[in-house]
Amino acid sequence: MPPRTTIRKEEWERRLREVQVTKDDLNRLIMDYLVIEGYKSAAEEFSDEANVPPPVDFESIESRMVIREALQRGDIEEAISRMNDLNPEILDTNPALYFHLQQQKLIEHIRHGRITEALKFAQDELAPRGEESPEFLAELERTMALLAFDSSSSAPPTISELLSPAQRMKTAGEVNAAILESLSQGKEVKLVQLLKLLCWSEGMLAERADFPKIDLQEGLMVTGRKEATATDDSIMRE
Repeated sequence: MPPRTTIRKEEWERRLREVQVTKDDLNRLIMDYLVIEGYKSAAEEFSDEANVPPPVDFESIESRMVIREALQRGDIEEAISRMNDLNPEILDTNPALYFHLQQQKLIEHIRHGRITEALKFAQDELAPRGEESPEFLAELERTMALLAFDSSSSAPPTISELLSPAQRMKTAGEVNAAILESLSQGKEVKLVQLLKLLCWSEGMLAERADFPKIDLQEGLMVTGRKEATATDDSIMRE
């Protein structure tokens, strides 16, 4: 095994200073974040102040946010209607997304105690799709299992989580990504991608060398040896 290399802090900082990152690069990263996260007003102001052209039409940002808000409050019909107004091909060409929206509608029926509507909706809308896909069938069965419990607290976590706010956010995130893709826009904030790459790169380098690391929580550079961890690898696989 080759001996480990030690990179001193001064040498490491010198190498970092040699990396050229322009103001335009940073401005584009900021604009990418504002657009994908849906901060329309901030994106408009930043575009004017920094002279950065937006990658998408600002009105599409507002449309995405209205759809996301509808999903987060459980109004699936409103979300689907607005998606079709924005671009009907999104759902026409994405059967998995459409199924997950219908699944979320079934969850909302169950959440509000509309059992008769839930059973009819599952039979008419979701059961035929479940017959076409084992994955859809498994998700339908998991959702219908909610009816077997008096309350979400008595259900196993894999079942009760369907009624959590996180489930609505998961569906909203999937819809947001699909809309962005239809606009030929990245589905994930580039800053997040860069942080994932940084963590993975540090893990790979730490197998061969000791060097200063970035403490992402504190925003500080720290020294010392760091072993590559499973967490670093899992970040890159997400």
